[in-house]
Amino acid sequence: MWEQNYAPLLGSVGWSALAAALPLFTLLYLLGVRRTAAWAAGLSGLGAAAAVALFVYQMPVKMALGAALFGAAFGLFPICWIIFWAIFLYRLSVETGQFEIIKDSIGSITPDRRLQALLIAFAFGAFVEGAAGFGAPVAVAAAMLAGLGFSPFYAAGICLLANTAPVAFGSIGIPVITLAGITGLPVEKLSAAVGRICAPVSLFVPAYLVMVMGGWRALGGVLPAALGCGLAFAGVQFYASNYLGPELTDILSSLAAIGACLAATRVWKPRNEFVFDGAAAEAALPPRHAGRAVLKAWSPYILLVACVLAWGRADIKAVLNSYTATVEWPWLHGQVVQMPPVTAQASPYAARYAFQWLAAAGTACLLACLLTALALRVRAGVLAKVLKDTAGQLAKPVLTVASVLGLAFLMNYSGATATLGLAFAATGAAFPFFSALLGWLGVFLTGSDTSANALFGNLQVVTARSLDLNPVLMAASNSSGGVMGKMISLQSIAVAAAATGMAAGEEGRLFRFTLRHSVLLASVIGVLVLGYAYVFPQLVPLP
Repeated sequence: MWEQNYAPLLGSVGWSALAAALPLFTLLYLLGVRRTAAWAAGLSGLGAAAAVALFVYQMPVKMALGAALFGAAFGLFPICWIIFWAIFLYRLSVETGQFEIIKDSIGSITPDRRLQALLIAFAFGAFVEGAAGFGAPVAVAAAMLAGLGFSPFYAAGICLLANTAPVAFGSIGIPVITLAGITGLPVEKLSAAVGRICAPVSLFVPAYLVMVMGGWRALGGVLPAALGCGLAFAGVQFYASNYLGPELTDILSSLAAIGACLAATRVWKPRNEFVFDGAAAEAALPPRHAGRAVLKAWSPYILLVACVLAWGRADIKAVLNSYTATVEWPWLHGQVVQMPPVTAQASPYAARYAFQWLAAAGTACLLACLLTALALRVRAGVLAKVLKDTAGQLAKPVLTVASVLGLAFLMNYSGATATLGLAFAATGAAFPFFSALLGWLGVFLTGSDTSANALFGNLQVVTARSLDLNPVLMAASNSSGGVMGKMISLQSIAVAAAATGMAAGEEGRLFRFTLRHSVLLASVIGVLVLGYAYVFPQLVPLP
C-alpha cells in the first residue's frame, strides 16, 4: 500500500501546491493563451498530472495508470453515455424536421423584442441546455434571434447572458452527476444544494436580461412578464432539483418559463415598445403550425421526460440497480492510503467502478430515442445517418471528457488535490466566496461546468473539511459559480459569433461585453454561498 504525502516538495504545502497546480496551469496556458483545441489541452494536462504524480508525489506507476484509467472510464460511462444519447435525440429532432416546428412554435408567440428575448434566449435556450447542452443552446437560440431581426451582436450577447441559470443542470443533469462521481457525495444532496444556490439568481436573470437590452424603461414595459418568467423557472428549478434530482431540472423549469411567457402574452400586452438600433420594434414572425403538428414536434422531449421520470421512481430504480456491475478497480482499489489531516485517521482510498448500464440516465435517454424513432416512423437510413453524425460530432468532446476526468482522478489519488485544498484553506473564512470564483474560473478555462466540476470538485471538498465547512455546499458552490463563467468562455463566444454571422474580430467586443456581467453575477453567487455558510447553514443539506 502507498501512503499519500501532501507536502512532498521540501516538506512545504506551499511549494507542493505550486507543483500540484502544474496540470491546471498547463490547461490555463493552452486554453487561454495558446487557444489550443480542448481535446489537445486535456491530453496535455493529463500528461502534466502524470509527471507530477510520478516525480513529485512518487506515486507508483501502476497506481498512477490505474487512477487515470479509472477517471477515463467514469468519463466514458456514465457521462458520455448521457451526452451521446441526449445529442442523438436532438439531432434526430433536427433531421426529421421537427425541431424547426419547435422553433416556430416558440418564435411565433409574440412580436415584442423583449418577450422574444425572454422566450428564446432564456426559456427556450434553457430547454436546449437541459436536453443537449455543449454549445447547442447558444447556437440555436442566437440563430433564432438573428433570424427574427436582432442584430448579430445583440443576439449573441443576449444568449450568452441567458445561458447561465440552466448550465449546472445541462445535458440531463450531467454536471451534478459528474460532481457526485468525483466527490463521492450523494447526488441528490448536491442537486438540492445547487438548486438552492441557483434558484434565487434564476429569479431575477430574466429581468436582468431585459434591463441589459434597454435599461429600466425597457424593463418597466414588460416587468410582469419578466418576473413571471423568473418565478416560474426558479420555482420549478428549486422543486425539481430538490425532489426529482438533476436530470429533468432544466427541462421542466424551462417548460414552466415558456408556459409563463405564453400565458402572459394571452392576457397582457407590454406597456410600451422597445426599439434597438438598426431594427424595427417588431419582427416578422415565423409561420404558425397546427396544434397536432406542434404536439408531434415536441413528442421526443415529452417521451424523454416520461422516461427519465420513470427511471427516477424508487421501485423501478431498485429493479434497474439490481443489474449494476461493480468492479474494484485494478492497481488502485484499497492500494492508496489517505492520511491526516485530509482524513481523521489513515484509511484506504476506495476505487469502485459501478457500471450501471441499465439504471443510468443515459439508458433512459436511449429508450426515449427508440420510442421517438417509432413514434415519428423514422427510417433506418435516417437513424444510421444521425448515429454517424452524432458519433462524429462527439469524437473530440468524448476524448476531452475522458482526459479531463483522467486528470482529475489522478490528482485525487496522487494527493495533489488534497495539497491544493490545504493551501486554499489559508483563505480562511472567506473561502466560501472564493469557492464560487474557483468554479467560475474552471468554466472560463474549459467552457464546461462538467469539466470544471471534475477539475475542482474534490478540491472544494478537501478544503471545506479542512475549514470545517459543509462539503456539500462547497462542492455545489463550484458548480453554481461555474455557470457564470460560461458566458465568457472562448468556446461559447466562438459558437455565438458563428451562429449569428458576426463580423470577423467582433469576438473581442463580445467578450468585453459579457465580462462585466459575468464577474458581477459570479460575485452574487459568492455572496449567496457566504450567506448559506455562516448565516443560514441549516438551509443546505449535510453529507
